[in-house]
Amino acid sequence: MRRIKELRLAKGVRQVDMAAYFHVSQSTIVSWEADGTYPPCRLMPDIAIYLGCTLDDLYKGEKEVV
Repeated sequence: MRRIKELRLAKGVRQVDMAAYFHVSQSTIVSWEADGTYPPCRLMPDIAIYLGCTLDDLYKGEKEVV
């Protein structure tokens, strides 16, 4: 989800800090941002809150949501 990277950078949050907040590895954040994997659905509302956006903002531009 490239939007995660865009929103994270706009907020000035480092990958390592986001990873620590969500109790995942930094490589997991890298994978989410590179469209390698999607975050678990249960985390999406928390990610939106963390990044100061809506769920719609996170999914904007996604071709397919799995």
